[in-house]
Amino acid sequence: MRVLKAGLIYFLIVFGTGFALAFVRIPFLVPRFGVCMAELLEMPVMLAVIVWASRRLVRRHPELSRSSRLIAGIVAFALLVSAELAVAYFMSNRTPGQYVASRDPVSGGVYLASLLIFAVAPALWNRRSVPDNSSTLTLRRDAV
Repeated sequence: MRVLKAGLIYFLIVFGTGFALAFVRIPFLVPRFGVCMAELLEMPVMLAVIVWASRRLVRRHPELSRSSRLIAGIVAFALLVSAELAVAYFMSNRTPGQYVASRDPVSGGVYLASLLIFAVAPALWNRRSVPDNSSTLTLRRDAV
């Protein structure tokens, strides 16, 4: 159950960020740069969010093994792809095949690579390489 919860939270963080960024990308970047370039400009931000969220998953769930974290990433991946296809269907009335066919070959390929990174990222981190930041900003009274 912890694996499913970790995957769900990981998905919500990344999908929520992508959904929020769409409110910047679509009205401001697409008219100025086009769909392909706008998506490519958004990608470094999304990759940074994936890195942050996957490291957060490892830090918040130290009890999960590497294989359990991979399962959490796959769960999040399945949720993300399902959500993307649902949004495409309900917002644009496009079938999954139409949605995939409508993707730009360049930005779509980069997006596919980022999806694969998203799926495996939680399993890539070594627990020892992800510091626990909960005690980084503790001040002593006499230091102030």
